[in-house]
Amino acid sequence: MKNSVLLALIAMCCLGASTKKQAVIKEESATYWMAAEPKTIHVLVALCDNKYQGIVPVPAKIGNGQNPNSNLYWGCGYGIRTFFKKSKEWIFLKTEKKDSTMLERIVFKHASRNFYLVADAYNGKDIKTCTKDFLMSCSGKLKDSINVNNTAIGLYGNAAMLSYIGHDGLMDFQLSEKFANTDGKKRDCIILACISKSYFTPHLKQTGANPMVWTTGLMCPEAYTLHDALSGYVNGEANEAVRTRAAKAYAQYQKCSEKAARHLLTTGF
Repeated sequence: MKNSVLLALIAMCCLGASTKKQAVIKEESATYWMAAEPKTIHVLVALCDNKYQGIVPVPAKIGNGQNPNSNLYWGCGYGIRTFFKKSKEWIFLKTEKKDSTMLERIVFKHASRNFYLVADAYNGKDIKTCTKDFLMSCSGKLKDSINVNNTAIGLYGNAAMLSYIGHDGLMDFQLSEKFANTDGKKRDCIILACISKSYFTPHLKQTGANPMVWTTGLMCPEAYTLHDALSGYVNGEANEAVRTRAAKAYAQYQKCSEKAARHLLTTGF
């Protein structure tokens, strides 16, 4: 599918939703440099779902939220799993099948930095769970770890960076939970979903997290934007530099101007 057509489909999705041991510290950014290595980037992906999300349907094959392999945000060419597997910056380690809510987990190691990337594919019908897990992770309420090659790496609130990818479910539902920060840690985050700054701000402010990249309008949350943003993040770049990388990638793949991409992809509150 051509990028222009795909972007139109994603925009329709959003419009169809109901109204709703060295510390290198850089300003606005990179709290992970203060943490003990290794560091984790944990990406939570709500699979695109024609049936269970408030969207105008995309083609059936890429909009089946129960099938990661062909899903727009996971198994398609610009999906998280496929795109990062092809990246020279990330070394693929393993895939795990999980359960009926989290359908699949993939794990990567950065080629030159001591960073791990863990991405989870949530069943499209469980987008609300995915959204809550992301916010609870940003607040430190939800924490976990796994062992990779005899190395313990942190997940959820134990990760340095959290990212949410997918449809902006907050257009469709409200959350009654509170997400106040529980441990005083300031985590970085990237939220690639339509109009995410407007919809996520009330909840994200409670968590104390640092929004390095999120959106002001309709967008296509494909993997290249996250990938290039993380290229700067692992090198300790500040918010604005990470945002610039994201905007350049979005402009390149969506064939729009960098000015338009920078207007769409913003940073901070």
